[in-house]
Amino acid sequence: MNANVKEKPISNLLNKVPEVTIYFWIIKVMATTVGETAADYLNFNLSWGLTNTTLFMCGVFLLAWIVQMRAKRYVPGIYWLVVVLISVVGTLITDNLTDNYGVPLETTTIIFSVALIIAFTAWFRAEKTLSIHSIYPGRREVFYWLVILITFALGTSAGDLLSEGIDLGYGWSTVLFTAAIAIVTFAYYRLRLNAVTAFWIAYVLTRPFGASVGDYLTQSRDDGGLGLGSELVTVFFLITIVGLVVYLTKSRRDFILESRT
Repeated sequence: MNANVKEKPISNLLNKVPEVTIYFWIIKVMATTVGETAADYLNFNLSWGLTNTTLFMCGVFLLAWIVQMRAKRYVPGIYWLVVVLISVVGTLITDNLTDNYGVPLETTTIIFSVALIIAFTAWFRAEKTLSIHSIYPGRREVFYWLVILITFALGTSAGDLLSEGIDLGYGWSTVLFTAAIAIVTFAYYRLRLNAVTAFWIAYVLTRPFGASVGDYLTQSRDDGGLGLGSELVTVFFLITIVGLVVYLTKSRRDFILESRT
């Protein structure tokens, strides 16, 4: 995953993704938490059932994704709406495999890990880079969203495997993934880990981190959580996400200002 591959510069106006700032990671983690809590809220609290919840959320996601694909540049509101929805869909993919079809979490974790490697390999062979600083309309954007979908499904599987499959618990799972993200951060800033590699490792890890946080906040105290409920956590995080997206839309703090490789 070489971040130094030379590419033809492209206009900033064509880029379809945000700059990776602290706001990016805050919203991303909150979106992953919402993916966990919103799926549970629709499935259990509203009694939609897993199948109906999946069909509805997949339909909403596809509509938002089409709007994102048709856009000519990065639009914060559209982009982050797709991320929130793809987080829910990724969670539901894993839930369907494990709950409806009885596939063990160990198996789903392996399947999505292999799928992610295949997706990265196909992307790199086709585009010669995995950099997110030049995601423009076309094939590269399709690869980008495919990889993101797989990371959410993988993160759900890995997070559930640790917290529930081997009974590590939501609190300790959160601590574990926090430590893993800290190690990647240290490796990037102090050991000069490749920027593209560091980004995608962190992106994968923030999914089970967000899921573990969501479960820890919403699950009952008897199950090792704080018992805040999925409705309260989902609403609070969604309001926070909307506030940050409005701020970014007005300030343009996360617009990529120049072409990168």
